[in-house]
Amino acid sequence: MKRAFPLIMLFLVIAGVVMAQRRFGGRPRGFGGYGGGESYIPDSARTAREVESHSTGTPVWKNPGGFEKDVFTFTRVRRARSDYGRGGSWATDAPDSDLNFSYRLQQMTSLKVDPDGRFLWLTDKDLGDYPFIYMVEPGSLYLTDPEIEALRKYLLNGGFLMLDDFWGEEEWAGMADVMKKVFPERNFTEIPLEHPIYHCVFEIKSKGQVPNIRLGQSSQYDGVTWERYDAKEVHHRAIFDDKGRMMVIATHNTDNGDGWEREGEDDYYFRTFSEKIAYPLGINIIFYAMTH
Repeated sequence: MKRAFPLIMLFLVIAGVVMAQRRFGGRPRGFGGYGGGESYIPDSARTAREVESHSTGTPVWKNPGGFEKDVFTFTRVRRARSDYGRGGSWATDAPDSDLNFSYRLQQMTSLKVDPDGRFLWLTDKDLGDYPFIYMVEPGSLYLTDPEIEALRKYLLNGGFLMLDDFWGEEEWAGMADVMKKVFPERNFTEIPLEHPIYHCVFEIKSKGQVPNIRLGQSSQYDGVTWERYDAKEVHHRAIFDDKGRMMVIATHNTDNGDGWEREGEDDYYFRTFSEKIAYPLGINIIFYAMTH
C-alpha cells in the first residue's frame, strides 16, 4: 500500500492526546436545517461534500496551505447490496456521519483532516492511497471476486477496515461469511478492554451501545438501546495479521454512524451517545490504526 502519510503520523504521535479529555463543547453552530433519512448518492459523487445533508447540515473548514496531500481522509466504501434482505445500504448515514466525524477528528486532535471525505469502490486504483476505509451496514455485505482480492491485498499491505452498524446474529453471520472469503485462515477475536485501542486518546472503560436516533431519544424513558433482542450486547471484534497488527475492527450491535450523523438533532442523544460513546471510540480507532 502507498503510505504517503508522514505528517499524519507525526501529528498523531505528538498531539493525539493533547485534547483527549477536553469536552466536545456542544454541537457546532452554523449547521443547516433539520432533516433525516437516507441520501441518494449518484454514481458520479466522489466525496461526501457533493451530497446534500439529511440531518442538521455539516460543518465546513479549511486546512492551512501546504497540507493538501498530508491529510487524513475518511473513506467510505461503495458496494453492491446482497439479495439476502438483511442489513442496509452502503450509503446509510452519509454524508453527515462522514463529515461530522471528520470535523470532530480535526477539532479534538491536531490531525489535519480532509473536509470533503471520499467514496470509492474496493477495485478503484487509488484504494491504496487511503489507509483507513469504512463499511456501514455490513450485514448486507456482498463482494465480487475482484473486490475480495482487492480487499485482501489492501489489508495485508497495511490498510485498515472498520465495519459498523449491524445488529443481531443473522447480520453478523452475513458479514462473517464474506470476510471468510477474504481471509479463509483467519477468525475474528473479541478485543479485551485492556487493549491499547481503548486507552490511546480517550479512556474507554466499557463497550457502549449507540442506538439509532429514535431509540436513543426514547431510551431516556425505557432504557432500550438495542434494535433487536439478540443484539443487546455490544461486541468489538478484530482480525489480525501474522505480526499481530489489527487489520479489521467490527463494531457489532451498535450504530456509531448514527451517533456521528445525528449529533445535532437532539441534545440528550448528543450528550449521551455521540459525545460519550461514538466520537471517543471512532477517534481512538483512527489514532490506533494510524500509529500501528
